[in-house]
Amino acid sequence: MQKSLSVLLISAVVLSGCGNSRLNPKNWFGRSQPAPVANAADVNPLIPARRSRLLARDTSYQGQLVGEIRDLTIERVPGGAMARVTGLADRQGPYEVRLMPMNDGQPVGGVLSFELRALGSPRNPVGPEASRLLTAAVFLTDQELAGVREIKVLGARNARSSRR
Repeated sequence: MQKSLSVLLISAVVLSGCGNSRLNPKNWFGRSQPAPVANAADVNPLIPARRSRLLARDTSYQGQLVGEIRDLTIERVPGGAMARVTGLADRQGPYEVRLMPMNDGQPVGGVLSFELRALGSPRNPVGPEASRLLTAAVFLTDQELAGVREIKVLGARNARSSRR
């Protein structure tokens, strides 16, 4: 044990003394170099990018509408609002719950609409109500809320809305 420890210690000291050697662990990644930023002149870091394309419907997501919307709460937070929705799934085991925007995330007639969707298996048992409750939330900026008078969330059998 002492022999291997002393060999390891001696080899570490010898390798660290090799200034430009590839064997020196301090030289494995090299020194940092400046790299150009794409479109640096066009980007203002103080102005946030529009999120409308982020709110656009994701076509690869195959979630089903949640059976019933139980609660919709809109909470004011700095820079916007948080929309939190509680729903009741038809069966146990839903996962990847999302609030999917409708109309490409744009308000129609002052109403911003979402669908509460989740992935799950139709073979799962129904189970007790407490095991089927779901919660999802989405942050909406003040710019996205401009002109919005009502937020509406749709489920398979009902919808809930909240007005300003």
